[in-house]
Amino acid sequence: MINSDPAHSPAQLSSHSSFASKEKMTNTKDNKVEEVKESEEISKAFAAVAGVRKEVDKLSERVVALEVAVNSGTKVTDEEFVVPAELLMRELLKLDGIGAEGEARLQRKAEVRRIQKYHETLDKLNTINSNPFSDKHKAVSVTTNWETFDS
Repeated sequence: MINSDPAHSPAQLSSHSSFASKEKMTNTKDNKVEEVKESEEISKAFAAVAGVRKEVDKLSERVVALEVAVNSGTKVTDEEFVVPAELLMRELLKLDGIGAEGEARLQRKAEVRRIQKYHETLDKLNTINSNPFSDKHKAVSVTTNWETFDS
């Protein structure tokens, strides 16, 4: 029995398979473009987190210097605590604006916790510094309960 259906003629089958082949190539190209875009976004997120980390490293040096000064009994002005605390908050806001997935998200989260730790240290040091009558080893500990969000 010979198939006389023109839709199944060898010429039609050949053009149909050619179309399917072109469609696969287009899909493959689209997938590669998406992978490249995704890779670029991940790279941007890593770079942004690294930039924040660099700034936090600089600020951490200020926090350590304040810690040494306060623990040695040196009176420090309130401004010396307020400025680094505000700068840390700016870095926290920068992190909040970074859309990240996977490993970049984990790095961003770790950096958020690091900033929170330095901010709590500044709060404790400011409390010790502002109360000259307390024994610095018996000072009241002030901690901040940070609200966490899944992002």
